[in-house]
Order: sequence, then structure tokens, then C-alpha cells
Amino acid sequence: MYDVIVVGARCAGSPVAMLLARRGHRVLLVDRASFPSDTISTHYLQQSALLRLREWGLLDQLLATDCAPIRHMTLSYRDLIISGFAEPVDGLDFSMAPRRTVLDEILVRGAVAAGVEFRESFSVRELVWEDGRVAGLRGRDANDRFVEERATLVIGADGRNSIVANLAGAEFYKVVPPACFIYYSYFSGLEWDFHSRFGVGEQCAGWPTHDGLTVVAAMRRLDAFDEFRADIDGSLRTVFRNVAPELAEDLDAHGVQADRYYGIRYPDNYYRASYGPGWALVGDAGNHKDPVTGQGIADAFHGAELLAERVDQALSGQRPMEEALAEYQRLRDESTQTVFDLTTAVAELDFPPELVMVLSALPGNDRARRMFFGLLAGVVPAAEFFSPENIGAMLSTAAA
Repeated sequence: MYDVIVVGARCAGSPVAMLLARRGHRVLLVDRASFPSDTISTHYLQQSALLRLREWGLLDQLLATDCAPIRHMTLSYRDLIISGFAEPVDGLDFSMAPRRTVLDEILVRGAVAAGVEFRESFSVRELVWEDGRVAGLRGRDANDRFVEERATLVIGADGRNSIVANLAGAEFYKVVPPACFIYYSYFSGLEWDFHSRFGVGEQCAGWPTHDGLTVVAAMRRLDAFDEFRADIDGSLRTVFRNVAPELAEDLDAHGVQADRYYGIRYPDNYYRASYGPGWALVGDAGNHKDPVTGQGIADAFHGAELLAERVDQALSGQRPMEEALAEYQRLRDESTQTVFDLTTAVAELDFPPELVMVLSALPGNDRARRMFFGLLAGVVPAAEFFSPENIGAMLSTAAA
């Protein structure tokens, strides 16, 4: 009998399992994949995410790998260009974009070191129900044996197609249809910092990752999907030529493709009911948004902390489990709502006039620009940056 079973061992599952085990709870962590293994990802870790890794004692392991630090960002919307970086936060003056084959393995090892029992290549098939509550799960292990395990709480950290969410009947309560798709690959020969460049109905981007490689990506609206995938390489380079000709020239002259192209038609943006009798959801299982703002991993870390703290309170008898889980969902929603709305607006690849006005006020305002990059770093709350008082001050300065 476990205190908690966590389904899914990537950026939400391993941290929540690790944090609960460190609080003395008996935790089983399962995943249908084996590790190390890859998954579709933006890769990006803001300073806020790196600070959590440092707090968890895992950052040094990531720094020991061959992943380039990022200390400068260039963002643009049509002719508007904003360059800079966030101020150092507790001495941390960079972000990173690690390969998931590296990051997820570090997270899994951190969970195991904390005392979590980990089973990879484990496929969940059913939830165990008793008296209207989830009491465990059944599935096939790496040896194809059908097994049953029991727990006080089952946590689904198994992504957008969460089997825990589906089996528990978790309902969606805020859904915004997707607007775009993305293709990306890895190239050597490029010496780029972080670029996210938006044109008319399209975006190109690039940032360094492991082994001297650069993630090179292009995004377009869904109505261009069939045309794009008919010639992925040519289409990607066309987007770069349209939006950032200087990057396109460098890509053509020096870029050497080191891997195949990875593509995804985005699923819906959504919030999903993330707790019920004997179960909870964390990460993309309960809340997903377009990756255009690169917030997914940081959100997963934040959600894992919120959930672990409240599950610990319930398991240690400080408060009822349902009350603790309800607070987790409320705090998660409150802390992510502004960025969710911003992301779904940006993902249309046609920025609202109000957002363009705000961005136009940044280049000549050092304070506002620092706040903006702090927002991107995850250390300035979106509600603070977009507060009427702050926006009013920015626009007044720009007008003066």
C-alpha cells in the first residue's frame, strides 16, 4: 500500500513524486516510457525553473551536461524588435534549453534518490475504485505482467492525453481551440542566442541546447499545415526568410541539420478539473496551453510544488484531502490564468492592438524592458506586469 502513486515521470511527475518522498511518504512512480527517452518539447527553462532545480539540489547535475546557457534574448513582432535579458535572480543570470533526454533523466534520478519506487515501461490500464473513490490502479509492467497497486491518492502527471484524467472522468472547464502547428529540428554550425520572431501569420525561433546544437523552429497557422508538411525543410526556411532574413542567411550558410524534423498540430488549450475522490492531476494533464510562450516546464515544476505541499498536509492529517486538493487547483488557476490568456492571444500570430501598444513602449523604457524580461523569466508575475497601474505608467513614459 502506497501513500501516493504518480503516473507519468517527466517534468511534473518526477518532481511531485520526489517532493512527497522527501516529506516521508511512500511513493510509487510509473511511466509507460523507458528512460532516458525523448518527447516533443520547447525545451525552455526560464530562470524561475532553474531556481527550482537549484532548490531541489538538481541544478548542478544539469550544469554538468553540455548545455549552453542563454544570456540574451531577441523578440520581434513585425518591425518591432526588443532585445535584452532579465536581471540576475539570486545570482542566476541565465536560462537554458536542455534536451528532454537529459532533463527528464535527471528528474527521474532525483525522485529515485529521494526514495521513490520507480517502474518504467509500465502501462496503466484501469483505476481501482472502492466506495466511489480511486484506490489504486492496474496495469502491465515491463515483464508484461498484469499487476494491481493500491494507494491513498493517484496522481495523473501523464500529459495531454492523460489516462488518469480520462478514466477519472475529469471535465474540461476552459477550452480555447488551437491556432497553429510547429515543426523543429536541431542544427549544428549556428551560434544563436534566444530568438522568437513573429511575422504576419508565422513565427520562426531558435535557441541553443545540448552538444553545440541549436533548436530551429517555425510555426504557422493551421490552415497552412498541409502545404507546410509537403516540403518541411523548404517551408521552414521560407518562414525564416519572411520574418528574420538575417537568421535565414546564417541558417543557409552555416546550419547543418543533425536530426529529423519533429512536428505537432497543437491540441486545445484548456483547464481541466484536477482533483476528485482519490485522484489529482498535475502538469499538462490538468492545464495545457500553446507552447509559443515556452512556459510548459516551468508551469509543471510550479504545479508539482503546489500539489506536493497540499497532499503532504492531507496525508499528515493537517486537513482533509479534498480541501487541500481544491486549494491546489484554485492556486494553480490563479497563478497561470494571465499567462494562459496572453499565450492564447499570441498564438494567433496576429497580436491584439493593446499588446502591440504595450510592446512598443518597451524599447525606450529601461525599467519596463527589465520588467518584461523578468516576466519572460518567470520572476515578475504576469498580473503585476499587466496591471492597469504598470501599463499606464509605461504608456505615459512612452508618450513623454
